[in-house]
Amino acid sequence: MSFRVRLTVEAANDLERLFDFVLQRELLRQGADLDVADRALEAIKNGMATLRQSPFTCRKIGTSPFLRELIIPFGRSGYVALFEIIDNENVVVSAVRHQLEDDYH
Repeated sequence: MSFRVRLTVEAANDLERLFDFVLQRELLRQGADLDVADRALEAIKNGMATLRQSPFTCRKIGTSPFLRELIIPFGRSGYVALFEIIDNENVVVSAVRHQLEDDYH
């Protein structure tokens, strides 16, 4: 079985926000690696691709068996994607945050 993975507008905005944050941080560093923002975005997309095959392997959030979080490693920390399994064909990612952020935006 394969799931279709969709992003809400808010999750797509989160990806842009996270990309911009990494890029801005690198621009301020001496010896900046401007490709790190692209690699971070690629890591997030690769992580979310795993939801097509096995969304039920991710950790549950609260009491619903369908609301879950995907941990996406990157560098010394990583990202967390909040998603919901809608039915046996669809998964919707509603938010993405950096692991060091307090909560989803």
